[in-house]
Amino acid sequence: MIDTQAALRFRRLGTLTIFAVYFVILVGGIVRASGAGMGCPDWPTCFGQWFPPTDESQLPANYHEIYAQRGYENTHFNPVKTWTEYTNRLVGVTIGLLIFLTAWASRIYLKTDKTIFYLSVSAFFLVAFQGWLGSTVVASNLKPFMITLHMLLALFIVALLIYTIARSQRHFIGQIDTRLLPAKFKAVLIVAMIMTLLQVAMGTQVREAVDFIAHEHAYIDRRYWRDDFPVIFYIHRSFSSVILFTNLWLAWKIYQAADKKSLLFRAGLALAALIIIEIIAGITLDRLGVPPIVQPVHLLMANLIFGLQFFIFICLSYSSGTQPRTEERA
Repeated sequence: MIDTQAALRFRRLGTLTIFAVYFVILVGGIVRASGAGMGCPDWPTCFGQWFPPTDESQLPANYHEIYAQRGYENTHFNPVKTWTEYTNRLVGVTIGLLIFLTAWASRIYLKTDKTIFYLSVSAFFLVAFQGWLGSTVVASNLKPFMITLHMLLALFIVALLIYTIARSQRHFIGQIDTRLLPAKFKAVLIVAMIMTLLQVAMGTQVREAVDFIAHEHAYIDRRYWRDDFPVIFYIHRSFSSVILFTNLWLAWKIYQAADKKSLLFRAGLALAALIIIEIIAGITLDRLGVPPIVQPVHLLMANLIFGLQFFIFICLSYSSGTQPRTEERA
């Protein structure tokens, strides 16, 4: 028998950790969009200090030469970029603590569902690996492939956490009535998830190209960047229309079929809102010269959309589709 309070604590910790991972994805997107990735050219310290400097006078006079010898020839101190990157690291450390607490709290399932415990512990080690990968990203001098791998691993960690928390609540989720959803709904949802992953993959390639173009333009003259965009950008842009209508169809079917007070109904509304925000962010990037404030939003929306699609898939998997409605039971 599971302690109700302990189970509630596990769910809250896990949910908080999921939101924290999404927050670090947002912060990481800000770091990348602002070019602040080398705000701290070393790891885990920042310019050799545990508490980063706020002024160039706090650094050795020859710090350019010091970091040039370490492979960072173009290191220049910028307090805004330094603290942006350092904030990214602090958030990462916070996630490490949260995921440890989540794994510790999951031990209550050792007697009833060991899989929940093992998944929680796996997520903890993956977050630790993600931290090491972050140091490798810095050591690689921000190679685009390493940055993309770092982001995709974060996406996988979120999916793992969502499944773990949902599994711990499967008896509650199993009560969701899905009888009125079309028979093909689940198949379309799977296709939508695959399309989202393909879109994210193409987006990372576009982003790598944007990083290169930004470097060539010294991170200025953004209105001219679009002239150098690769073909994959236009494929990515056109494919977004298919993504939009597929997800709006899913949201509409949930709106028609789900109980207006159910978790599934709220998830459907959230999916529609996220996909619309994502499309607006994409149009803004395309038409307004890749404004840096929009780039992390675009990245975060893509991650949230996949996470929500995955959660809806779990809801369908745990729901038998034959549960009577509340009013019918009454």
